[in-house]
Amino acid sequence: MTATTPPGIADIHRAAARLSGLIVETPLIESPELNKRFGARILFKPETLQRTGSFKFRGAYNKLSSLSEEERRRGVVAFSSGNHAQGVAASAAMFGVKAVIAMPADAPAMKIGNVRKMGAEVVPFDRFRDDRMTVVGPYIERGMVLVPPFDDPAIIAGQGTIGLELMRQVEALGVGLDAVLVPCGGGGLSSGISVAVKDASPGTAVWAVEPEHFDDTRRSLAAGARVANAPGHSSICDAILTAEPGVITFEINRRNLAGGIAVSDKATAQAMRDAMAYLKLVVEPGGCVGLAALSSGEIELAGKCIAVVLSGGNVDFGTYAGIMAAA
Repeated sequence: MTATTPPGIADIHRAAARLSGLIVETPLIESPELNKRFGARILFKPETLQRTGSFKFRGAYNKLSSLSEEERRRGVVAFSSGNHAQGVAASAAMFGVKAVIAMPADAPAMKIGNVRKMGAEVVPFDRFRDDRMTVVGPYIERGMVLVPPFDDPAIIAGQGTIGLELMRQVEALGVGLDAVLVPCGGGGLSSGISVAVKDASPGTAVWAVEPEHFDDTRRSLAAGARVANAPGHSSICDAILTAEPGVITFEINRRNLAGGIAVSDKATAQAMRDAMAYLKLVVEPGGCVGLAALSSGEIELAGKCIAVVLSGGNVDFGTYAGIMAAA
């Protein structure tokens, strides 16, 4: 696997071996109430329970594992709104590696605080005005190794281990899986999961779910080429707000995904309340878009078995309390 070659199922199995004993094999959970509401069997994969509170540790650790000793000695640099930052910071601490993370100044305070607690240096920037590569450029020039948030084969392979777990767990339940709904920013999670799911069950549909106005993957899939988001919009889903799909991730998603679904902030907020009420889980906005998509009418649910990835649970208390109270 080179720096630009899309990972295959063998790469995901190798990532799973590296992560063995270090990650939480998150369970599949379901709610009789939600199953009844949607007329389907809905299996939730809560990466909210993962190390650092999101799926991002999987890819970050796999990436750092793939570096040489000499590269790790030089340190690593990344840019992230928070979950990738925490995954990189935690992985770097485990390897004893210096980490510098560029984070949007408006990222949730919980995420910024967690990154600093793990020992990484935080460099703030304006997500709407500053170019992220320009912010991290000086550190790369000093020799630090960039750990991209999604468009990297080792990152994608690490995220794909969720798909391995999912398909193994579904098989143990003795059910066939009709579709998987995956939160999507740059596409690392959806592309990695799709490789594993399609290897085990080619007939299972994999859908990317994005916030309204940040549905670059949905529109890119429809256009057959990468399309960027228009500027000037905002969303509560800070964890999955990206400008356009990755080059490698889109190549995989173009082959594997059934399509994309865009959901409103209002629907996402309601999904967060449903996750608390029926699953007893705290899920951040970007992590809950898959649950929101169940109410979108975009996919057939009746009598189906659907898996929903809840990708993270790192949300500031004040933000969460406000969304819960708005019911």
